[in-house]
Amino acid sequence: MSSVYSKKKPGTDLRAEYQKFIGKKMLFLISLIFGIILLAGYAATRGSADISVVDVYTTIIAKFLPGHFETTWFSDTIVWGLRLHRILLAIVGGIGLAIAGAVMQGILKNPLASPFTLGIASAAGFGAALAIVLGAGFVGGEYLIIFNAFIFTLLASLSVYGLAKYKGITPETMILAGIAVMYLFSAMTSFLQYVGQAEQVQEVVFWMMGSLGRSSWDKVWVVTAVIAACFPYLLLKSWDINALGAGDETAKSLGVDVEKTRVICMVLVSLITASVICFTGTIGFIGLVAPHITRMVIGGDHRFLLPASALVGGLLLLAADTVARTIMAPVILPVGIMTSFLGVPFFVYLFMRRKKQFW
Repeated sequence: MSSVYSKKKPGTDLRAEYQKFIGKKMLFLISLIFGIILLAGYAATRGSADISVVDVYTTIIAKFLPGHFETTWFSDTIVWGLRLHRILLAIVGGIGLAIAGAVMQGILKNPLASPFTLGIASAAGFGAALAIVLGAGFVGGEYLIIFNAFIFTLLASLSVYGLAKYKGITPETMILAGIAVMYLFSAMTSFLQYVGQAEQVQEVVFWMMGSLGRSSWDKVWVVTAVIAACFPYLLLKSWDINALGAGDETAKSLGVDVEKTRVICMVLVSLITASVICFTGTIGFIGLVAPHITRMVIGGDHRFLLPASALVGGLLLLAADTVARTIMAPVILPVGIMTSFLGVPFFVYLFMRRKKQFW
């Protein structure tokens, strides 16, 4: 015991060191918030009709303080009617996917775990393809594709849980079950594409590329509400997720109900993922890249990793969508293509940088 204290430099204040440690993490979070606000303002200026950043912020503030700021009908229509809901869907969508990826990587202790590597995205793609090609689903009308994608996402999660439960819920069994579910739904989607007509196949492919082009204020509120309902519990369980990173036996010795924690976290992140991709289609790599970037900057403590990953995910998806809208204007690329271009070089860099372990 004395040898431990003898290593401490004279005059070192452990509380001050801890506050400095926490301060760096909070500074990172605040920087991300400001980064999102600035990028959102810039993104709102880009389009078929350009407006200034000042006009964008003035139009937004004038909505809440109408007596203090004046705006024009043109700016109001551009910002509130055409662009802001797409920008906000990119932010909350990125937040949701990043939270899901960070939680899955934590509870499974696997750097490749995400809603897309565990079959959830494949299930959503099959649900959408079923609606597009056969017109079959649980509801009719304009919500057929959305509701199909949502339901099949949840069914995939239940399938993964059922298969893992049969052999005992461990990280390995959940990952193997997720891979099996992914290949099953991918095969069924390929079959539907094979028997579908050319127009239907084209629509399925476009949906699976991921796009924010069909955003609306209703979709923004739905995704926001689901994240707001699920995230507090996940953040409350951040200590348990930290314990799982040390191994199941260690977590059990610390009083963590390992199986219950994994199941509840899986259900919640599946619900978050379903609420996002049923509106946007398949958008990959955000759930994989955002937690890794955050972990490299502030470490693996999930008390800070979860909110920081959420903000990084929102920033990344907003940046990718902004580039997708402007790089080949007036042609708008699917945002899923841009996130893939972002993800591949990052993982090559991550592979080259890491020597032995990711944790």
